[in-house]
Amino acid sequence: MTYDRLVCANCAAPVSQGRCPVCRANRERLQQESPFAGLNPMALIALLVMLVAALAVVAKAA
Repeated sequence: MTYDRLVCANCAAPVSQGRCPVCRANRERLQQESPFAGLNPMALIALLVMLVAALAVVAKAA
């Protein structure tokens, strides 16, 4: 899950903005869990499309 959609229960603001200490701590924790945690879903889809295109080029060349 990406943290850009999470809402803080402490200050009712998006966690990605980091307005309060609770937001900042959770944002740091979520970013450290996975190397792809900071990417939004559209960026992940774009990476997947590029990977499929690269595989298609390699398969055609072989």
